[in-house]
Amino acid sequence: MVHTIVIMKTISLKIDDAIFGETEKILSGIKRSRNRYINEAIDYYNKLQRRLMLEKQLKKESELVSNESLFVLREFEEFEYGD
Repeated sequence: MVHTIVIMKTISLKIDDAIFGETEKILSGIKRSRNRYINEAIDYYNKLQRRLMLEKQLKKESELVSNESLFVLREFEEFEYGD
């Protein structure tokens, strides 16, 4: 049997009253601790941010490839029609 050791960090967190109130209402209806709920929310948001960062990087690289492709296409056209 394999056991995984999870190391946790303790942080102090200030939450807007409205967000805290909404969170408490949600927590009263689900079977999850506040700590687990906040951990899952941060994990979800981290995944979203990584996806957005990757999307931004892919768009940038796509533009670079697109510009290079247009340059190569022009080169071929000049070669083909240059005679």
